[in-house]
Amino acid sequence: MARFLAQIIVLGGQIIGKAFTQALKQEFQAGSQFASRTSNEAPRHAANTISGMSLEEAKQILNIKELDPEAVQKSFDYLFNINDKKTGGSFYLQSKVFRAKERIDIELKTIKEKNDSKT
Repeated sequence: MARFLAQIIVLGGQIIGKAFTQALKQEFQAGSQFASRTSNEAPRHAANTISGMSLEEAKQILNIKELDPEAVQKSFDYLFNINDKKTGGSFYLQSKVFRAKERIDIELKTIKEKNDSKT
Protein backbone atom coordinates (compact mmCIF):
# COMPACT_ATOMS: atom_id res chain seq x y z
CA MET A 1 0.00 0.00 0.00
CA ALA A 2 2.78 2.43 0.90
CA ARG A 3 4.54 1.59 -2.37
CA PHE A 4 1.47 2.52 -4.41
CA LEU A 5 1.07 5.74 -2.48
CA ALA A 6 4.72 6.64 -3.14
CA GLN A 7 4.29 5.88 -6.87
CA ILE A 8 1.20 8.10 -7.03
CA ILE A 9 3.07 10.96 -5.32
CA VAL A 10 6.07 10.64 -7.65
CA LEU A 11 3.87 10.41 -10.74
CA GLY A 12 1.84 13.45 -9.62
CA GLY A 13 5.04 15.41 -9.03
CA GLN A 14 6.28 14.58 -12.52
CA ILE A 15 3.01 15.67 -14.11
CA ILE A 16 2.98 18.94 -12.20
CA GLY A 17 6.63 19.56 -13.07
CA LYS A 18 6.02 19.01 -16.78
CA ALA A 19 2.96 21.28 -16.75
CA PHE A 20 4.91 24.00 -14.94
CA THR A 21 7.80 23.74 -17.41
CA GLN A 22 5.42 23.94 -20.36
CA ALA A 23 3.66 26.98 -18.88
CA LEU A 24 7.01 28.73 -18.39
CA LYS A 25 8.02 28.07 -22.00
CA GLN A 26 4.72 29.49 -23.25
CA GLU A 27 5.11 32.57 -21.07
CA PHE A 28 8.63 33.24 -22.37
CA GLN A 29 7.45 32.83 -25.97
CA ALA A 30 4.54 35.21 -25.42
CA GLY A 31 6.86 37.73 -23.80
CA SER A 32 9.35 37.63 -26.65
CA GLN A 33 6.55 37.97 -29.22
CA PHE A 34 5.15 40.99 -27.38
CA ALA A 35 8.61 42.56 -27.18
CA SER A 36 9.19 42.10 -30.91
CA ARG A 37 5.78 43.58 -31.78
CA THR A 38 6.22 46.65 -29.61
CA SER A 39 9.90 47.33 -30.27
CA ASN A 40 9.04 50.14 -32.70
CA GLU A 41 6.87 51.79 -30.02
CA ALA A 42 9.60 51.80 -27.38
CA PRO A 43 9.75 55.59 -26.77
CA ARG A 44 5.99 55.89 -26.29
CA HIS A 45 5.91 52.82 -24.06
CA ALA A 46 8.79 54.20 -22.00
CA ALA A 47 6.88 57.45 -21.39
CA ASN A 48 3.81 55.48 -20.30
CA THR A 49 5.94 53.44 -17.96
CA ILE A 50 7.55 56.47 -16.35
CA SER A 51 4.34 58.31 -15.58
CA GLY A 52 1.98 55.35 -15.43
CA MET A 53 -0.60 56.73 -17.87
CA SER A 54 -1.17 57.29 -21.54
CA LEU A 55 -1.18 60.67 -23.21
CA GLU A 56 -4.92 60.47 -23.89
CA GLU A 57 -5.64 59.73 -20.24
CA ALA A 58 -3.47 62.67 -19.17
CA LYS A 59 -5.32 64.98 -21.56
CA GLN A 60 -8.65 63.81 -20.16
CA ILE A 61 -7.56 64.37 -16.58
CA LEU A 62 -6.39 67.92 -17.32
CA ASN A 63 -9.42 68.49 -19.58
CA ILE A 64 -7.43 69.74 -22.56
CA LYS A 65 -7.72 68.99 -26.26
CA GLU A 66 -4.37 70.19 -27.61
CA LEU A 67 -0.85 70.14 -26.21
CA ASP A 68 -0.56 73.87 -25.64
CA PRO A 69 1.91 74.48 -22.78
CA GLU A 70 0.01 77.52 -21.50
CA ALA A 71 -3.34 75.72 -21.45
CA VAL A 72 -1.73 72.71 -19.77
CA GLN A 73 -0.19 74.89 -17.06
CA LYS A 74 -3.42 76.82 -16.49
CA SER A 75 -5.48 73.65 -16.17
CA PHE A 76 -2.86 72.03 -13.95
CA ASP A 77 -2.69 75.02 -11.60
CA TYR A 78 -6.46 75.16 -11.24
CA LEU A 79 -6.98 71.42 -10.69
CA PHE A 80 -3.97 71.04 -8.42
CA ASN A 81 -5.05 73.91 -6.17
CA ILE A 82 -8.70 72.92 -6.03
CA ASN A 83 -7.75 69.39 -4.94
CA ASP A 84 -5.38 70.55 -2.21
CA LYS A 85 -5.99 68.59 0.98
CA LYS A 86 -5.77 71.79 3.05
CA THR A 87 -8.87 73.13 1.30
CA GLY A 88 -10.79 69.86 1.63
CA GLY A 89 -9.65 68.33 -1.66
CA SER A 90 -8.51 64.84 -2.44
CA PHE A 91 -4.84 63.92 -2.30
CA TYR A 92 -5.56 61.05 -4.72
CA LEU A 93 -7.03 63.40 -7.32
CA GLN A 94 -4.22 65.88 -6.77
CA SER A 95 -1.67 63.15 -7.43
CA LYS A 96 -3.52 62.10 -10.62
CA VAL A 97 -3.41 65.72 -11.80
CA PHE A 98 0.31 65.87 -11.04
CA ARG A 99 1.01 62.61 -12.92
CA ALA A 100 -1.05 63.84 -15.88
CA LYS A 101 1.01 67.05 -16.03
CA GLU A 102 4.19 65.00 -15.73
CA ARG A 103 3.10 62.79 -18.66
CA ILE A 104 2.23 65.77 -20.85
CA ASP A 105 5.53 67.43 -19.98
CA ILE A 106 7.33 64.32 -21.21
CA GLU A 107 5.39 64.48 -24.47
CA LEU A 108 6.07 68.21 -24.92
CA LYS A 109 9.77 67.61 -24.29
CA THR A 110 9.82 64.83 -26.88
CA ILE A 111 8.08 67.06 -29.44
CA LYS A 112 10.52 69.90 -28.75
CA GLU A 113 13.52 67.58 -29.14
CA LYS A 114 12.16 66.32 -32.48
CA ASN A 115 11.66 69.88 -33.70
CA ASP A 116 15.15 70.90 -32.55
CA SER A 117 16.74 67.94 -34.32
CA LYS A 118 14.98 68.83 -37.59
CA THR A 119 16.45 72.34 -37.63
